[in-house]
Amino acid sequence: MGSFGESIPMGTSSKQPGPGKATVLAIGRAVPTMVVHQEGMAERYLRDINRIEEPGLLAKLERLCTNTTVKTRYTVITEEVIRNNPGFLVEGATTVRERLKISADEVTKLGVEAATKALAEWNRPLEEITHLVYVSSSEVRLPGGDLYIAASLGLRKTVSRVMLYMLGCCGGAAGIRVAKDLAENNPGSRVLLTTSDNCLIGYRAPHPDRPYDLVGAALFGDGAAAMIIGADPVPGKETPWFEFHQYIQTFVPGTEQTIDGTLNESGIIFTLSRELPKVIENNIEEFAEALQGELPKDLKYNDIFWAVHPGGPAILNAVEKKLELTPEKLTCSRQVLSDYGNINSNTIIYVLDYMRQASLKKRAEQSTDSDPEWGFMLAFGPGITVEGMVARNLV
Repeated sequence: MGSFGESIPMGTSSKQPGPGKATVLAIGRAVPTMVVHQEGMAERYLRDINRIEEPGLLAKLERLCTNTTVKTRYTVITEEVIRNNPGFLVEGATTVRERLKISADEVTKLGVEAATKALAEWNRPLEEITHLVYVSSSEVRLPGGDLYIAASLGLRKTVSRVMLYMLGCCGGAAGIRVAKDLAENNPGSRVLLTTSDNCLIGYRAPHPDRPYDLVGAALFGDGAAAMIIGADPVPGKETPWFEFHQYIQTFVPGTEQTIDGTLNESGIIFTLSRELPKVIENNIEEFAEALQGELPKDLKYNDIFWAVHPGGPAILNAVEKKLELTPEKLTCSRQVLSDYGNINSNTIIYVLDYMRQASLKKRAEQSTDSDPEWGFMLAFGPGITVEGMVARNLV
């Protein structure tokens, strides 16, 4: 389950948040039981789709699997799912209903599991949850997954629900932004943020006109995440881990087709431009400068932490190169990518949890306290949309 464990002792955060600021009070993660080891993945995938006799395709996918730097991923797409739904591998077959049914069941199950872990860590009465923010790009239904998750968890009927659909990789950061606003503008509120995504809606055999099909097969994984977010933690009863400050959301004009997803009768067809890392590299400095202006002190980029959504190694390399970051600044982002792949909206929450675990380990080894560390949270999605937030690490 990755390099860091998930058992968090309560009451170990030593720094207090500012009054009225939204804080992370608990984090939970969940992945499917089916693990995909990147080594040998290309051959298994091509065998599943009956294309193993194409050596050129095998070599290309093996190269992509290596270049992603991913070691393990988790998936809801089992042999049984493919065996019971052969149309998933037939080009143009009408399978969207079957895909959405399976996907909806899976995102609910994993979302409930992640939320249950966050609630257990928080260890407060369930009725104190006042709001639910639900993020997913893997289902389309009425009522939405927010209601199913609320009902499955046993949240009170009057919980205020918000759904954020089809935001792609920046969905988790957008969910944090919305949860922050709810927490800070509703005194006494406690917001449960739940994100859940899987690849089934876009799973298919590769097509010559869609080179992204192979990238998706080599890079993406499935999972869910959850956070409890609230302002003014109760001393002795709630532990604040991160504190959220100013945020910025922007988009790069003219890049609407750089990441494109179209829902049709055969599921979602994704296209991804090779120019994406370059677009991010060309625009990240202006965005980072705007965030830096929100810092309360004159800190340099290498003086702060960087929680960056690892959309792929080329994106992390672009951020690191353009902003001249030292390699250790993106260690947690790269480790999450290695352990889970790109898990869409969930990934940024996994990065924050890895940072929390790393900070706890460092503090235990040094046996000393230090000032709260300022930093940036960044995620990129269709648009090209960039979500960013100034935060403090309170561990």
